[in-house]
Amino acid sequence: MLLLFLAACGQEQQDPVLTSELTSPIDVTLHWRPEAGSAGQVVEYANAADGEYTILEFAAPAKDTYKHPDLIPETQFYYRVRPLAGPASAAVDVVLPPGEDVPEIEGPDWTAPVKRGGGATPVASPEAAATSLKAEVKHANGILFTWEDHASDEDGYLIEVRPAGAADYRVAVQLDPDTTSYGVITLPDEKTATYRVRAFRFGSPSNLTHQTTGKV
Repeated sequence: MLLLFLAACGQEQQDPVLTSELTSPIDVTLHWRPEAGSAGQVVEYANAADGEYTILEFAAPAKDTYKHPDLIPETQFYYRVRPLAGPASAAVDVVLPPGEDVPEIEGPDWTAPVKRGGGATPVASPEAAATSLKAEVKHANGILFTWEDHASDEDGYLIEVRPAGAADYRVAVQLDPDTTSYGVITLPDEKTATYRVRAFRFGSPSNLTHQTTGKV
């Protein structure tokens, strides 16, 4: 009986975090167990197990499924998920004026990322959160964000947005480490929204899962 119990425990520990299924010859659906306490999961794919992985989605912390649709037939797809960790800044509310045009603004490109950071606090600490987040409205669809970087070991920064009426934040932009400024051209539903920035680190990748698409 003890051997059976130990075997069952060992099997439970080895159960994959991520699984996949072909829901049509060219559609793959992923399922995973979100990591407790994470700030979200990054869903990635490649066409070889040791290939270069591309981000499909920054999933919200509680989300546990993703559909990868309309894929190339008779092709291999490898998937993994990685948790995100790191503290978010205080949020700012932005209301943009009416209009849809994106005017040309003379001078330096205000949308370009600026890297003037280099903090001294590990991302695992709440004190690594960015401070002094400011949102400057540039035009009816443009916001310049600036903040102070306190993180020492971040993999990068995320600008997160929660449109008016939405329940959760989503990732609008992924930026390099030490970034302290970036100009966002908003989507139509982001003209009235709440924004924040997050210093983050990737966690360890899950197990790989693999599917080969069929003929169409």
